[in-house]
Amino acid sequence: MNVKSVEKQEKSTVELIIQVGAEEFEAAVEKIYKKKRASINVPGFRKGHAPRKVIEGMYGSGVFYEDAVNELYPTAYEEAVKQEKLDAVAWPKVEIQEMGKDGFTFKAVVTVRPEVKLGDYKGLSAPKDEVVISDEDLDGELKPYIERASRLVTVEREAQNGDVAVIDFEGFKDGVPFEGGKGEGYSLELGSGTFIPGFEEQVVGLKAGEEKDLNVTFPEDYSAEDLAGAAVVFHVKVNDVKVKERPELDDEFAKDVSEFDTLEAFKADLGAKLKERQEAQNLNAFRECLMDQVVDNMEVEIPEAMVEFQAERIFTNYAQRVTSQGIPFEDYLRLTGQTMTDMRSQAMDAANHQVRRDLALSAIAAAENIQISEEELDAEYSRMAEQFKLEVAKVKESVPMEDLKAELAGKKAADLVFDSAKIGPAPEKKQEEKAAKAEDTPAEEKPAKPKRTRKKKVEETPTEKKAED
Repeated sequence: MNVKSVEKQEKSTVELIIQVGAEEFEAAVEKIYKKKRASINVPGFRKGHAPRKVIEGMYGSGVFYEDAVNELYPTAYEEAVKQEKLDAVAWPKVEIQEMGKDGFTFKAVVTVRPEVKLGDYKGLSAPKDEVVISDEDLDGELKPYIERASRLVTVEREAQNGDVAVIDFEGFKDGVPFEGGKGEGYSLELGSGTFIPGFEEQVVGLKAGEEKDLNVTFPEDYSAEDLAGAAVVFHVKVNDVKVKERPELDDEFAKDVSEFDTLEAFKADLGAKLKERQEAQNLNAFRECLMDQVVDNMEVEIPEAMVEFQAERIFTNYAQRVTSQGIPFEDYLRLTGQTMTDMRSQAMDAANHQVRRDLALSAIAAAENIQISEEELDAEYSRMAEQFKLEVAKVKESVPMEDLKAELAGKKAADLVFDSAKIGPAPEKKQEEKAAKAEDTPAEEKPAKPKRTRKKKVEETPTEKKAED
């Protein structure tokens, strides 16, 4: 490999002209020939035994060139970037310029880390709320324990809001049953908003054994396109009507649902844990405000390719996490009412935020000459190995040392920002800018409160509607 030229260009890009010589190219061509000859039929030769010269005579001397180039150029590119000490932050744009028996030459346009001009990052101030636990907060903490300790009791009366109706149902669109519209023995809490508007309201008033046709309309934004906005009929039979019988809140209740002997001790523990969570949330909000200021104070021109590269990593990692749980990603999108475009747009927003923060922290680490020792690296590798139940050697294979150094240096840089900060009002300039932005945004253009579909299991039906966060 030989770097013929290096030319800095605008928008944090560098153009490399890289040459791979004849000897290295010939070795790659021979390797490709041996890999592919078994799949090439040549008259007069047993499959896989045709000489390379014969195959090249039939298909042309360059029959293996393209595969040989694809075999070599990634390594040649990496070596060139390392040799020229470039901090590449995205995939390169590669163009083959020359290719023949004497080797090949290609152009690689490399996106490199942009120059950052830091503003203030020490001695910043941000608000931090005090934690106050109210009686209503404690009631909210107790609620799931009460729900789990409650039992359902059958009642001989008409169903009311708050009751659980055990129903069989089947949906029909234009008189034809539709997919996912049927269920048997389904326990529906009336008034919970679990099913689409109009469904639960029409079950109210029915007794066990009664049947009824419900006329309802799916929401316009329903995730299944063939049902969005459609008028349908559900035939419903009520099998049972049950009411929740809640436990008495006393010491016996505390003993049943916790390790405490008294209700007072149990509530004190719930309050302490809630306070700890809220303090952590407030601390995170405080730190987020500080980092927003650091990012706002810096000057940098971020290459679009850098954000796109990070967005693709975020999207791919998220998709892999979903599929690792046994849910095909296409099914996940359908169940959550999202599209690939939606997901990629969200990934771009997250990537833009992450890239800006990472640039700020790496610039602070450089400005403060933050170093990571071998002991710190080893300790982090050991921690990760313990966390993921892997051998340290396996973790080191997966996480390059330089990447881990950069991550740890970024954490130290963030700690420097946090440790030097104080509690107080956010800068007036930022508050004024936010207020001005809000006033300048027409009401119809202001983003609506985000919606998400209710978390669903695979067996749940399309009758479930979207619920606001």
